[in-house]
Amino acid sequence: MSIIPTICVTGGSGFIGSAVIRAGLEAGHKIVNIDCLTYAALPGTLADVDDHPHYDFEKVDICDHAAISAVLARYEPHGIMHLAAESHVDRSIEGPQAFLQTNVMGTAALLQAANDYWQAQDKPGGFRFLHVSTDEVYGDLSDSDPAFTEDTPYAPSSPYSASKAASDHMVRAWGRTYDLPVLITNCSNNYGPYQYPEKLIPVVIAKALARDPIPVYGKGENIRDWLYVEDHAEALWQVFTKGQTGETYNIGGNCEKRNIDLVKEICVIMDELRPAGAPHESLISFVTDRPGHDRRYAINAAKIKSELGWTPQTNLADGLRRTVQWYLDNQAWWQAASPVKGSDAA
Repeated sequence: MSIIPTICVTGGSGFIGSAVIRAGLEAGHKIVNIDCLTYAALPGTLADVDDHPHYDFEKVDICDHAAISAVLARYEPHGIMHLAAESHVDRSIEGPQAFLQTNVMGTAALLQAANDYWQAQDKPGGFRFLHVSTDEVYGDLSDSDPAFTEDTPYAPSSPYSASKAASDHMVRAWGRTYDLPVLITNCSNNYGPYQYPEKLIPVVIAKALARDPIPVYGKGENIRDWLYVEDHAEALWQVFTKGQTGETYNIGGNCEKRNIDLVKEICVIMDELRPAGAPHESLISFVTDRPGHDRRYAINAAKIKSELGWTPQTNLADGLRRTVQWYLDNQAWWQAASPVKGSDAA
């Protein structure tokens, strides 16, 4: 009888983490969701799998080394997929300490617990630690610069991206110093269902639906590479199961778009789905740019394509339509969140 691998997913009640858990359960893994349920982990994110026989939840803070160690001892996982993080750039500018605590100290505590566990016993089929990071660690690009590769030097601009850069460095250090079998991914901007409504796309949908001004930073000329969350989840499982230990893989959507063009595209979809409010583009309101706003992100995902055969399957037009429709169909879910402000695109 084959052993069903047990995987711990930190931050599994969040936007990307919940997509990873759904994909993992569908692939036949046992999943332990480790999450302390901060503001961004809204109730119901995983309601569709709460009763799954191969799903368990542990309300634990990754900063709590003893509690993490106890979870690892109880479930004896074959690996950890680390997604728990503070990720909102505006919040990091207003209060950087929380980002340092979770993203830096929390990752350090998790790495130490994972290393203690891994050193103590050999797990069937080996053990892996996948750290999920962001393209923002690379800083920004001009319009003519080539896209980020895995060898692009780090140059973070915000407290958020600096905290993620620090956590990336720690993961590499644990791999080199202790031989912990680690992998790192750096992804472009995610979008899709269940994203907490403080990020750009949910903000635009919510403001358009309410007929409120849609805030866009500066002139909206900042460029992002957009990646549908389910494509990202599939990429993470490819890296986790097939990636080469010690390597970094960039994950992108192959879709660069100026923020203003993205907002207008959402407005067109809203015009079709909610014609009573048309034209929603008239609601666009340009606001003072945020400090240190990166000009452009772009991912070169050639490595993950050539080594693991992964490419994004969802084009932006289809993904945006699905996303807008989901938010319209699930208003009670996202309206349960705190009122949002700003229009973060990170």
